[in-house]
Amino acid sequence: MGNLIAIGDKLVAFSGWLWGVPIIIVLLVTSVFMSVRLGFFQFRHFGYILKSTLFGAFGKKSAAQKGEGTLTAFQALTSAVACTVGAGNITGVPMAIMMGGPGAVFWMWVIALLAMALKYSEILLAVKYRRKSETGEWEGGPARYMTEGLHMKWLAVIFAIGLMIEVAISSMTQANALAGSAQTSLGIPPIATGIVIMILTALVLIGGIKSLGKFTEKMVPVMAGIYVVAALIIVILNIAQVPAMLALIFKSAFTPSAAIGGFAGSTVAMAVRWGFARGVYSNEAGLGTAPIAHASATTDHPARQGLWGITEIFLDTIVICTCTAFVVLSTGAWEDPAAAFMEGAGLATFAFSSAFGKMGGYLITLSLILFVFSTLIVLIWYGEKQAEFLFNSNKAAIAYRIICILLIPLGSVGTATYLWNFLDLSLAVILFPNLIAIILLHKEIVQTTKEFFETPGKFFLKDKEEKLGEQTAKR
Repeated sequence: MGNLIAIGDKLVAFSGWLWGVPIIIVLLVTSVFMSVRLGFFQFRHFGYILKSTLFGAFGKKSAAQKGEGTLTAFQALTSAVACTVGAGNITGVPMAIMMGGPGAVFWMWVIALLAMALKYSEILLAVKYRRKSETGEWEGGPARYMTEGLHMKWLAVIFAIGLMIEVAISSMTQANALAGSAQTSLGIPPIATGIVIMILTALVLIGGIKSLGKFTEKMVPVMAGIYVVAALIIVILNIAQVPAMLALIFKSAFTPSAAIGGFAGSTVAMAVRWGFARGVYSNEAGLGTAPIAHASATTDHPARQGLWGITEIFLDTIVICTCTAFVVLSTGAWEDPAAAFMEGAGLATFAFSSAFGKMGGYLITLSLILFVFSTLIVLIWYGEKQAEFLFNSNKAAIAYRIICILLIPLGSVGTATYLWNFLDLSLAVILFPNLIAIILLHKEIVQTTKEFFETPGKFFLKDKEEKLGEQTAKR
């Protein structure tokens, strides 16, 4: 038993080192490479991207609703966002500030903007190489484009097994976090929370991808909206602090931050490290998870669905994570001596409570419950798709779903605590195969992108012509 614990400790230490500088550098280099190869189009066409995705999703003649697919493009977005917008948006950002200083927020923005090209690329490939399953649903993802695009089935198998392991662990750890929050704030026994979440998760997943899409398109806007509105109210109440706060973010990004109050101080290297880490953990660019949801979307071109990946990072990191950062900074919670030894959730609660009193704590608990629950549901579905790919059987997917659902109450009672340490290691197992595939297929990504943006009378150019026609008609 002692030997197993020793091996486990070494794996944890290795995982901590791996998810420090090594993976940050790999993701940064890959993101810069794809941004350069795509001509930094995420900046050049950012206005068009938001208009054709987020703001155009509800139009009757929206291009986002044309083509083949199982989910609407918006449902695919909310399904992916349901997984990326998790407890880390609330707990991770405050910790990044406490460890890396206010400058960490700036570097969080930098990696998010660059990683947009990475997430766009993996979604584009997922749609390009997707296919219909035996149940008639469109499916795809890294395992599919590794097999069909690269003809490297062995790489796809590594990815699929790695993701299945990661999801199984997450089924317990996510339930553990949710049950712990409910017990602390509401006094609900962990096992009761676990059983309720198990039943609710089963009810959502039993309906398959269409049921999941309908659930997330309703839940995600509500849960994100509640949190963002509450955060904006706090920022508005502290509006006088905003100019100085923004100046502090930019200054601290390039100069060391001195210790003050509950903040121990940090170097520029720490600001970069924690800012990059928070951005990477938050938006999941390069992990290959979101493309599994987007592969089911109704779209007329792979590149068009890829644009939703850019919108996804914008919502997750630029909007929601920034809201958390602004609350922690504008309220002064990060430098309050009373918050010196608090962890992420405690610091977020402390900051929100400074404006809303006890209601602030309840708000954080509610947000954590909604964020974690939505993440749990989508994660299990991701794992199902890998089981279906490996065994080429829908029955295998159902069996895997049942296993993960049964693990939920087990995790809720605290047996999953030690497994948190192995999550990062399992994520690395899926990250590297996916990044390899993206780099090896980058020429196809560039070619498909040019097809979307440069084909006369179609896609991007057609959208521009229609927009110009509308403007002319109004005159």
